[in-house]
Amino acid sequence: MAPPSQLQIALSALQRLVKEEASYYKEMNQQKSRIAKLEATNGDATDGDGNEEYQLKQEKKALEETKAVIPGLREKITNAREKTETLLDSAASEEEKQKAIDVLREAKELQKDDPVS
Repeated sequence: MAPPSQLQIALSALQRLVKEEASYYKEMNQQKSRIAKLEATNGDATDGDGNEEYQLKQEKKALEETKAVIPGLREKITNAREKTETLLDSAASEEEKQKAIDVLREAKELQKDDPVS
């Protein structure tokens, strides 16, 4: 089997980064819902364990850490997109080139609107 081309390597990296970004956004939404749930039950002490305030503080901290990771990841995606675009002319086949164009289009579309600002 022939080794992967530079374009295939760049495409794989870009796809991985896009998938990673999606998982961070999913995690961020889950954290927001847990925070909302904790804030809603914060005045209600029926749990009995008494650590609601600590849990809320930890969830908010985790949310801020997740938000802090995303800008660096977006920069990596931008760099990977640029690298992939420069390698488009070196595509071994028209099929490979079309796949690269599709992945680039998807990555650009996902970065168009940034919910974390």
